[in-house]
Amino acid sequence: MIDLRAKRIVVTGGAGFLGRSVCRVLRERGVAPARLIVPRSRECDLTVEADVQRLYDTARPDVVIHLAAEVGGIGANQAHPGRFFFANLAMGLHMVEAARRFGIEKFVHTGTVCAYPKHCPVPFREDDLWNGYPEATNAPYGVAKKAIFVMLDAYRREYGLRSAVTVPVNLYGPGDDFHPASSHVIPALIRKCEDARLAAAPAIVCWGTGAATREFLHVDDAAEGIVRAAEVMDDPLPVNLGGGEEISIRDLVLKIAVACGYTGRIDWDASKPDGQPRRSLDISRARSLLGWSPRQDFATGLADTVRWWREQAGG
Repeated sequence: MIDLRAKRIVVTGGAGFLGRSVCRVLRERGVAPARLIVPRSRECDLTVEADVQRLYDTARPDVVIHLAAEVGGIGANQAHPGRFFFANLAMGLHMVEAARRFGIEKFVHTGTVCAYPKHCPVPFREDDLWNGYPEATNAPYGVAKKAIFVMLDAYRREYGLRSAVTVPVNLYGPGDDFHPASSHVIPALIRKCEDARLAAAPAIVCWGTGAATREFLHVDDAAEGIVRAAEVMDDPLPVNLGGGEEISIRDLVLKIAVACGYTGRIDWDASKPDGQPRRSLDISRARSLLGWSPRQDFATGLADTVRWWREQAGG
């Protein structure tokens, strides 16, 4: 087990939704702020090899936790498949190779549930990651992130680079991205219901049929799992991080409408894609290898997220 308190730690994406929670957990572990380095995209483009090399030369990290990603919901994935593939693959490629050259102690990579095959048996087990192609709407993003799993395994075997790989399910919580062009399902639906409530709209329209299922993990639980992986894992064996409750999108919309106090009609646009039919993760590996399991109750976490958005939106 590595003691993170004495380490210099780079957290890419550390100013983002998940990154802020990871940095908070690291500080709670005793990592001094001066040893916690968060590169900003306006100063360091991780898709550019020279920028990544400059980051390592300047920060001189012992540990890297790579959270940075270009990602969004179904609409964003459909609009930018090329960019999502290039950006996520390039960032991982440059970050891992520079880690090897610099000789760091540990590299932690955060993957995505989008890497799983479209028709993966439920609950998703890590051994099934390669047993099929991902759902088409997010395949470029999922494949790019999954390619880094292979790179880390190869670098462990050839160069001895110690690493860890976590695979979190859909995240949610206060501080999430609520931008209409890039938000994921929970913030998008909260914003839709809140806007409809404030406008006294008689109905909202949701994408798909509502039959698809998802599982959600509070961002603070995800952060704890990632930091725990940094502490105890040395090999890039993928480890699922899931919330423990599978829910249909139709039921999710109803829960969010209730949490927002919206009482109008919910219509479904079946011409829009549902995405992957089902998502639910087996987290037995996380329990056994990390001693981790989710703690946040979904209803409470959802209410907290709605409350946070109302404060940000001035409602």
